[in-house]
Amino acid sequence: MKVTRRRKDKVDAFDHLEHFDLERAVEVVRAASFARFDESIDLAVRLGVNPTHADQMVRGAVVLPHGTGKTVRVAVFAKGEKAEQAKAAGADIVGAEDLIERIQGGWLDFDTAIATPDMMLPLSKVGKILGPRKLMPNPKVGTVTLDVEKAVREAKAGRVQFRVEKAGIVHAPVGRRSFDDSQLKENVRALVGALLKAKPSAAKGTYVRGITLSSTMGPGVRIDPTTIASTEA
Repeated sequence: MKVTRRRKDKVDAFDHLEHFDLERAVEVVRAASFARFDESIDLAVRLGVNPTHADQMVRGAVVLPHGTGKTVRVAVFAKGEKAEQAKAAGADIVGAEDLIERIQGGWLDFDTAIATPDMMLPLSKVGKILGPRKLMPNPKVGTVTLDVEKAVREAKAGRVQFRVEKAGIVHAPVGRRSFDDSQLKENVRALVGALLKAKPSAAKGTYVRGITLSSTMGPGVRIDPTTIASTEA
């Protein structure tokens, strides 16, 4: 059976206008996944905010209970004792100005970056390289910190950063198809819970306006937000 036919069969297997409860949505997404690899399961949350206004920006991070299923390569920018702490915590690469020079030379073989506050000025040299790739450490999401041990452990455990896009939507991974239903549900609840905690005081009306769960190549499945948590103002 061709991939296009297999995908069509999966897509046509459920009502795309229906809003499922979380438990049923997870079942449908896994059933609708058709690729021959372990697809990522992703959540898209539409928020009642206008991110063009600074006081309605939603940004943060959360450690998913069961991680993302992805091996994360962590780079830490630190010196002295903090560098040794980062290495002991399991960082894949640790350095300071030498690491910055490697990045200037085109090296970007890492998934997340952590830095001590004293390294932020030197890191400004590569801000235009790291920023567009969402690799620049930022205190708002906990990647600029003196507690590098904790930051490294959380990154390795499945710490997910989120930021609302211009259209008011947050996209983030919540696991893999190989995860069981309970793992995916707990990860979804953790992410939605973090978004609720990050609700700006300037946001009015319904905050969480829509939630869609999907696999890498599968169709999106709508979730009734009220089956996860209270989403009203």
